[in-house]
Amino acid sequence: MEAKQETMENEVIPSASATLKYARISSRKVKIVADLIRGKNVDEALAIVKFTPKAASEVVEKLLKSAIANAENNHGMKSNNLYVAEIYANQGPTLRRIRPAAKGSAVRIRKRTSHITIVLKERD
Repeated sequence: MEAKQETMENEVIPSASATLKYARISSRKVKIVADLIRGKNVDEALAIVKFTPKAASEVVEKLLKSAIANAENNHGMKSNNLYVAEIYANQGPTLRRIRPAAKGSAVRIRKRTSHITIVLKERD
């Protein structure tokens, strides 16, 4: 039995992205804000991030504005058609510091970093 292969014409959807590496904030904190704006229009996402009282919202807002600028200037996309297609925060390297503790011992302080990526695409 022969299997027929249907060739579907795959349209290339243009996308623009911005990445921030080694952000001095835990990826766990960034993911809370990232979940709020995933799939939203860019204007709505900016409004949400601006009024979210989280430490990561300031970092995500700046990165989102950078992704919008990349889309407009590098890819010729219209900002009013853009939406947040992907946003994710991965764990970066951890800075380890030592703090003196009781009885001459030491406690490790872990200063976590994260790599944040935003991908914008255009709606039809």
